[in-house]
Amino acid sequence: MIVDERMSAFIDSLDRGNTPFLDEIEKSAVETQVPVIRKSMQSLLKFLLAYAKPKNILEVGTAVGFSALLMSEYAPEGCHITTIEKYEKRIPIARENFKRAGKEDSITLLEGDATEILHELQGTYDMIFMDAAKGQYIHFLPDILRLLPAGGLLISDNVLQDGDVIESRFAVTRRNRTIHARMREYLYELKHNPCLETAILPVGDGVTLSTKL
Repeated sequence: MIVDERMSAFIDSLDRGNTPFLDEIEKSAVETQVPVIRKSMQSLLKFLLAYAKPKNILEVGTAVGFSALLMSEYAPEGCHITTIEKYEKRIPIARENFKRAGKEDSITLLEGDATEILHELQGTYDMIFMDAAKGQYIHFLPDILRLLPAGGLLISDNVLQDGDVIESRFAVTRRNRTIHARMREYLYELKHNPCLETAILPVGDGVTLSTKL
């Protein structure tokens, strides 16, 4: 935990919750060990959706579709979400969840490697939510910036790696050192890129909010 566990639990206890369908998907995901965004991240997303009122959202990392459905539920009417997923076992589950929710017209699921798909996408997205392989964030960034218009919002989840990001690379297990180095590089780039203004928040497992200047 990067935030005191008792404080986090207290804040989460104040949340008014989601729809029964979203609760069902979240419960199933937790039981099958599929990662879904934490309660604190859900609250932040709801606030940002209400404040920014995006009409076009890009999500990198669908999993079983929970976060896409949450954004669709709380986004302004008429908002369209494009979401990318490459893990073949989760794609049919996500599609079924979108179908059950009646969101097939408002959520487009693109199957395949995000690096390749992002390179092919055209146009812009008011809001981009990054929640995929953490070691790839830095590689996604050039296309993400191309797809983000001036004033657009980039949200990147799980950037503090349960606090490991502040540790020396030698204090991190060998198998996690590449991800550790890439995430530190990503955070540095977000804070120093002249095209961006970025805040790093200790929410959930760490989140960055970046707007394009």
